[in-house]
Amino acid sequence: MTFCTLLGLYLEHLTITLLFGAFALLGWHYWRLYRLHYWLWHSKKISPPRTGGIWSHIYKGIYGTNVKNRNKRKALGEIIRRFRQGSEALPDAAIVVDESSEIIWCNRLARIELGLSWPKDLGQKVYDCINDEQFINFYHANRFDQPLEIVSPINASKVLEFRLVPYEDDYLMILIRDVTRLTQIEKMRKDFVANVSHELKTPLTVINGYLEMLPENGDMPAPMMKKAISEMRSQSVRMQSLIEELLVLSRIEASTERTFEKLVNVPQLLWQIQVEAEALNRDKKHKIFFDISPILYVYGIESELRSAFSNLIFNAINYTPNGGVIEIKWALENNQVKFSVKDNGYGIAPVHIERLTERFYRVDKARSRTTGGSGLGLSIVKHVLSHHNSVLNIQSRVGKGSTFSCRFSPELTYIVEKPADSQ
Repeated sequence: MTFCTLLGLYLEHLTITLLFGAFALLGWHYWRLYRLHYWLWHSKKISPPRTGGIWSHIYKGIYGTNVKNRNKRKALGEIIRRFRQGSEALPDAAIVVDESSEIIWCNRLARIELGLSWPKDLGQKVYDCINDEQFINFYHANRFDQPLEIVSPINASKVLEFRLVPYEDDYLMILIRDVTRLTQIEKMRKDFVANVSHELKTPLTVINGYLEMLPENGDMPAPMMKKAISEMRSQSVRMQSLIEELLVLSRIEASTERTFEKLVNVPQLLWQIQVEAEALNRDKKHKIFFDISPILYVYGIESELRSAFSNLIFNAINYTPNGGVIEIKWALENNQVKFSVKDNGYGIAPVHIERLTERFYRVDKARSRTTGGSGLGLSIVKHVLSHHNSVLNIQSRVGKGSTFSCRFSPELTYIVEKPADSQ
């Protein structure tokens, strides 16, 4: 403006010169404002445009503030990442709800135990996602001092304990713990004693009967002695097998190992079972087909899954008439991993299907004695699948065959990029 004043005095048009200078200065500042606006809202560059004068200090000040804010956001993002990692490591399922009872966060275990879907259920009312009358009443009663035990909304064989923990004004954290084992210990003990005493009674009676027939001096006809020893050996093997399966079943029922921590190479597991199945099938001469996807793994307990899968496959071999056809499949179906065993055996009448997974239940006791069945195999399968939030599905037609199958949720599924080689 000093220049414009001197120029106006020299030209003797001071007013016009000052107006011209003012408009020029205004245009220059407007142009700087436009560049600032463009840099802040449209430019992808982090560094400010080059300029001089006071605008240089403004640009540098805004740039410095942006750098500080970006560093703060980065640090905050790191804190949030660590919080999420820590929350996923919690031994309990956890849900956070706001003052409107809307879900704002849940960990992976909550999605597994309650069937929540993330982020689909973000913003949903918690009592709409956990649709249980007892839980709804418990939630609205604000009972923070006492926990609630209810049956799992997605697994009828599990009992879950819900505890409400208030924090930060009107926010709530809902902690969910699986207490199935605690509620079943007494029932397991009673069932175990009753089942063992009943199932061991018959073989012990047979062995004691032959022992009573043996004379004190051991003088007994060779054919009778041979038959007695053979029968006692058979019954003792049956008792040993029965005790081993009871111990497996009890160990699975009492297990506290978490299924979602370890990744199981199921294809490798099934290829190992295939070798055993072919050895078992040597006399039966079935046609056994294995269709195993090598890229599908699941989170679970390998020993339990091996027990369940081998029981279903070996049952199909043992209970299918010689020369039958058995198909074993492990594949992705409708976004869930499915395991199935299909045979063309005797089939099972509908009246028996509901009770097949009961301990010691047998459709045909005579056939079970012939094959050495204890009546515990499907009960073991049921408890293993329950431990992995799955259920055993049985489809059967008398004279046509049966299909035993189960599915694993996407939360327990892992698809590998480089599958292991088949054995």
